[in-house]
Amino acid sequence: MSDHSSRYAAFRLNLAQQRKRAKELLKALQAQDPDAARRLMRFHPRPTTLSCFRLADAQCVIARELGLASWPRLLRHIEASVAARAHIDRGRPAPDKRLATLHLRCGTDIEPTLREAGFEGDFQSYTDPLCGGLVARTPNWLALRADYIAGSVGRYIGLDRAAISNRLHFEENAIAQAARYDRVVLWFEHDLYDQVILARILTVLAHHRPRHLDLVSAGAYPGAARFIGLGQLPPEALILLWEKRKPVSPAALNIGCAAWTAISAPDPSALSRLAREGTDPLPELGRALARFAREYPWAYDGLALSQRLVLQLVAERPRRAGAVFRALTQQAEPLPWLADMMFRDLLDTLSSATEPAIVIEPGEDLNDWTQDEVSLTDSGRDVLAGKRQWHSFGPAERWLGGVRVGHGSLDWVWNEAEETIERREN
Repeated sequence: MSDHSSRYAAFRLNLAQQRKRAKELLKALQAQDPDAARRLMRFHPRPTTLSCFRLADAQCVIARELGLASWPRLLRHIEASVAARAHIDRGRPAPDKRLATLHLRCGTDIEPTLREAGFEGDFQSYTDPLCGGLVARTPNWLALRADYIAGSVGRYIGLDRAAISNRLHFEENAIAQAARYDRVVLWFEHDLYDQVILARILTVLAHHRPRHLDLVSAGAYPGAARFIGLGQLPPEALILLWEKRKPVSPAALNIGCAAWTAISAPDPSALSRLAREGTDPLPELGRALARFAREYPWAYDGLALSQRLVLQLVAERPRRAGAVFRALTQQAEPLPWLADMMFRDLLDTLSSATEPAIVIEPGEDLNDWTQDEVSLTDSGRDVLAGKRQWHSFGPAERWLGGVRVGHGSLDWVWNEAEETIERREN
């Protein structure tokens, strides 16, 4: 067993433990425990009276809390996980051995886990956070991306523009050359960060298509913690996801290209339509675009959804930046997508307007930004209450794909009631 087993504990489900939990829940319900009753009402498909409650009902609640529809499905999932783990421990042939394979991912987080799971194919990451900053339809768009990254997340981790530019060009070229492999497998989860990169990669591969193009698309995974990304999962989980991978159809390629075109357009009308109508061949992409649309200024306060969530988290009391990030990712954000440095840049945006919405006080360790204390200003309270528009505070301009969200003015806004991006005349 890996030394990292504690890291994966939430997604390594033990049958004996789950049986014990079901029996404990049954006892708690028979004792009319209020918390147990709430769990019953929330997770049981047909909540029943406590007097009629049986062990099978408790097992159903346990399974649904873990993200599975029924107790039999939980049993099958655990059985499959144990078998996959045994596959790894016995050193059986690599799952990707039959064809020369390239694994593509929006980061390096699962590369060591793939190796531990026994995969032998090459690995390539694509790390440009395309969900933030300018994405333009110009020949020099990678230079503009390098400018954005250097001025935002790059400055926090000491990356200079030249290194960033080299990396962007290397990754784009690597994707364009992927067709030299017999098989390319795309490993992506459901969030905005992943799905925008997926749209970009599908656009490139539509012109350089490998013979076999498969997609692992994970919107959820059974476990005792909120599923945020593939990097949380143990090696045996990657084997199970591999076994459920699907070929990328021509329709999926087309919708990926359409999404990339909409993201990079100077007019977000097509993006608004895709977000509203969905993307049937790639359903996770449609949900991510709907989340992306909510990063436009909202009509009633001018805040992006991520900005509003942060202000709400610090409205009651000052909190350390790291605690705000955890609360945002694990609870408040409906579709977690911000990486830590992107979150830090968001804090700077909220604190550096002409009238800041938040104040950031350095913690005791000046080298650890997560210890900084974040508190709401009176201006921040006003915008949260809908008394003022965020753009009147003089925030720095920002870009959403091909659309400029300008300093001190509104142009395109998100209408939550109609679920659409609409033009707001200045």
